[in-house]
Amino acid sequence: MAIKTLLFDLDGTLIDTNELIIASFHHTFKKHTDHNYSKEEILPFIGPPLIDTMKHVNPERAQEMMDTYREHNLANHDAYVKAYPTVVETIKILHQQGYKLGIVTTKITATAKLGLEITGLAPYFDVVIGLDEVEHAKPHPEPVIKALHALDRTPVDTIMIGDNYHDIEAGQNAGTKTAGVSWTIKGRESLVKLKPDYMLEHMSDLLTILEVE
Repeated sequence: MAIKTLLFDLDGTLIDTNELIIASFHHTFKKHTDHNYSKEEILPFIGPPLIDTMKHVNPERAQEMMDTYREHNLANHDAYVKAYPTVVETIKILHQQGYKLGIVTTKITATAKLGLEITGLAPYFDVVIGLDEVEHAKPHPEPVIKALHALDRTPVDTIMIGDNYHDIEAGQNAGTKTAGVSWTIKGRESLVKLKPDYMLEHMSDLLTILEVE
């Protein structure tokens, strides 16, 4: 069946927020722990729900740490955020061609929408499913299925695109095709081993895959 729907993770996939995320973790851990976390130690925390990370670091202060992280993240958001190369033009073309486009993220919906506004991507997306809209985060299929229901689409005509294991697994669990992005901060091989249907070297590769002229 022809692909009609494209669901995207946000951070690390469409927009580059990696340095913002790392800076926010550094700020939070410096304030609330005695351990000076290195960048390598922080990398595994990028992607999963924030509360899960904070509970892993300190279950008793998880909410307090999450509040500190979000305060820093929002205060510095606009200075860091930018779209990856070829993203804006590719998304615009896909929208013009009639593809249904959605965001499935572990960010809070309002923060995700802020990132879309800053990068000029907001007008092209029909739905944004954030962490606060679901009971189960990726890699559970619920966020993907909820986005598809909102778009009145099915998994069989959909690709889920992301930069992290939980994006690929969420798509696979929901029955969609999947695409990894080679610019993931965790390294291309971290996604290749999950056997996504496609690996994108640039977001514009989607136009070739979909045979969009």
